[in-house]
Amino acid sequence: MMFGSICRRRLLFRIHQIPGGGGGGGGGGGGTNPLQSIPPARNSYSSSAVADVSNSEPCPDTVSYLISCGLSPTAAAAATTGQRLRICSTDKADAVCALLRHYGFANADILRIVRSASVLLLVDPERILRPKLDFFASLGFKPRKLATAPFLLARSLDKHLVPSIQFLRGIIGSDDHLRQALHRQPRTLSSDLETSMRPAVEALRRGGLTEAAISKLLVINLCVLRLSPDRISKVFEDLKEIGMCIADSRSLYCFGVMCTLKRETWLRKLELYTSFGLSEGEVFSAFKTQPTMLALADDNIEKKVRFLLDELKLGIHAIMSRPVILCYSLDKCILPRCAVLSVLMREGRIQREIKLPQALLGTSREFSTKYVLKHADEIPDVVKAYEGLLKPFPSSSLLFRG
Repeated sequence: MMFGSICRRRLLFRIHQIPGGGGGGGGGGGGTNPLQSIPPARNSYSSSAVADVSNSEPCPDTVSYLISCGLSPTAAAAATTGQRLRICSTDKADAVCALLRHYGFANADILRIVRSASVLLLVDPERILRPKLDFFASLGFKPRKLATAPFLLARSLDKHLVPSIQFLRGIIGSDDHLRQALHRQPRTLSSDLETSMRPAVEALRRGGLTEAAISKLLVINLCVLRLSPDRISKVFEDLKEIGMCIADSRSLYCFGVMCTLKRETWLRKLELYTSFGLSEGEVFSAFKTQPTMLALADDNIEKKVRFLLDELKLGIHAIMSRPVILCYSLDKCILPRCAVLSVLMREGRIQREIKLPQALLGTSREFSTKYVLKHADEIPDVVKAYEGLLKPFPSSSLLFRG
């Protein structure tokens, strides 16, 4: 029975993920989580910095301050009402921003923090923020990454952040790999250790993954730790259904993609690919080679496949023999490279029988060295083409062979 049929049966059941962000109240410099509810947070922050915010109307002074931080008037008003924020003293807010800059946060990072977690402007910078910033700095955590998950700065250092990092370090191993995993998915660190992370790891073990495989999987996609054990077991079943053995090194990358998509999404993408004339088996054969092909947005898939089919006259099976081409940007990579090849064909520098999509593949350095730098002095148009200033010639589809 094919995967699609299995998915359609299972759509009768709703899959819930364990929500992240539990636990970790005060203590260890944590205090009450200011991202949950501002009124209770008045017990944790200085009364001189926080006023009664029961009024749902935006506070003009707070809105003005947020605008001075870079927010638009609309965003500032929304942050004030949505997060029930009222700044009575700008001294503490200024001190928070100054501390963030001291730790290497750029103005764009601070703006991002203010936009999504304005309430951090109310905390005691020395007692609440500095210990956590020191902790993340000791891990080599980049400020710009932390700015994408600023609510981590509202979690308890002793009760949540330190135990979670110790747990992850024990599973992942080296600090380099831990840092890599956290940089990819910093939000996962908000997940509760006891109700989310530990149960997820145990489910991975029950599924048959070795400790080394679990470590590698978490580096690939740390968000696996946000899944419920039931969801993880279903992903293992799905892998088996498409003929992917967990001993296959590719299975971890497939797992990493499968766990990020709902079953409805899987079915829709499967139907999209089969609409081009592929069987389910052919789709999943390509998926095993390039798992991210099913993580692309539907319109992205449609646009790229249609270009390769209609403009370059490639067959669908030729495309799927190199599914990585679907993960290349059409506007920033595929079109400029086609333009370069068109120029070189026009000048007789490469054969008209050049193979596609193979010729379009490779890193930017590899393509540039082979097709651009080699001819740049004698044919300046290749540089213009590579920079996107020239488009492929209308007749270029007649020049390529798949």
